[in-house]
Amino acid sequence: MSNTLLEQTLDYYRSNSQRYIDALSDHGVIFADAGSNDKAIAPLREKLREAGAEFKNGGASIVFGWQSKACVECTGEGGSETFSTTFKCHRDCYFCFNYNVADYEKFVREGCPWEQGLADSKKQFEDLAAIGLTGGEPLLVLDDSIAFLERAREMYPKAHMRMYTSGDLLTEEGAARLRDAGLDEIRFSVKQDDTEERQERVLEAMSLAKRYIADVMVEMPIIPGTGDRMRALFDRWAEIGITGVNLLEFCFPFHSWDEFAARGFEIRNPPFDVMYDYGYSGGLPVAGSEELCLELMLYGIQKKVPFGMHYCSLDNKHRSEMRQMNERGEFLHLCYEFDTEDFFLKTAKVYGDDVVPTVEAISDAGCRSYLMLDDDESSICFPPHYVKALEDVDVTPCISYNVLEKEGRDFYLQEIDVRPAK
Repeated sequence: MSNTLLEQTLDYYRSNSQRYIDALSDHGVIFADAGSNDKAIAPLREKLREAGAEFKNGGASIVFGWQSKACVECTGEGGSETFSTTFKCHRDCYFCFNYNVADYEKFVREGCPWEQGLADSKKQFEDLAAIGLTGGEPLLVLDDSIAFLERAREMYPKAHMRMYTSGDLLTEEGAARLRDAGLDEIRFSVKQDDTEERQERVLEAMSLAKRYIADVMVEMPIIPGTGDRMRALFDRWAEIGITGVNLLEFCFPFHSWDEFAARGFEIRNPPFDVMYDYGYSGGLPVAGSEELCLELMLYGIQKKVPFGMHYCSLDNKHRSEMRQMNERGEFLHLCYEFDTEDFFLKTAKVYGDDVVPTVEAISDAGCRSYLMLDDDESSICFPPHYVKALEDVDVTPCISYNVLEKEGRDFYLQEIDVRPAK
């Protein structure tokens, strides 16, 4: 049997991304040329490795120095949940992705059912290592936000608690109340479209927060073309003495494309490392954002800034979802292994004429767990760590990426990509 099936399988998955891109392009979204950012990104990543940065989650997360406990637990074992008290916001950022959330308008009008959210969480998680409060703007409903923090602290006394804010509305009294309610960390977002005067108000709020909250952070999407202003902000944050910064990959949230087009933005191509219908509503990564994030980290290292730096890519946002979906799936069959880097369920596969020599080689290596996938025995899967037994065999082993999906009470395994093994 020829390896036609192998080529057909690889072609199908390779074309997934292009089909996705073509569908969005038909609606006016502009994508960068395929792989056009890779040449700029690769040397920046290598420089960060040489400087001692830590690469996590398959390289989707890059850390230098201090990192928030909440960020560690986002893809960690201790459990992390984020809640909102309201979706109301006094800002109107063109890149906000809250509009994608179900019942958005209702949560703006009526607030969010955080009491029920905490109760549901307690049924699922006896303990949580990290709890987040976001919005909207939590400071618009400060009393509700305080009530949330107090209740969350009662239910999860050991949890690390953080809050996200634009910082515009923080007052001395508010900061003291947040501290007394058990807030461990506050994260400010600096809006790069703001005037320097308005940004200065947020910087002052960071200084105020340092007197009350243990960890004061900045978390913001990094917009291409803002390098000079971002470096100036790094210098100011060093003066203020923030604890850390999360540099987020800037994303298009599937609305207001005219705002992105007017600024000359394009979408990274391909948009995801592994194509999948992810639940995170952040959207699609803008080309050039990752490069600037990495350049800023190198700038911070050169300047020896006193705060920790974390590049959190869009792919890294997806890692938490994949871990929650897939970590139980390694018990499905011995052929499948849970990858602790990117959190996909993976199995090795071969097709066509490669089947017979592969079975012989992996059997000689001690493998007793492999599955014939077709009645005509045209493909098999086996544990990925046996790929090394095929180094001297003339076959093309592949790695199959899988997700454990749920329909009703039933779980099933969905293959979402196949790639030649490296």
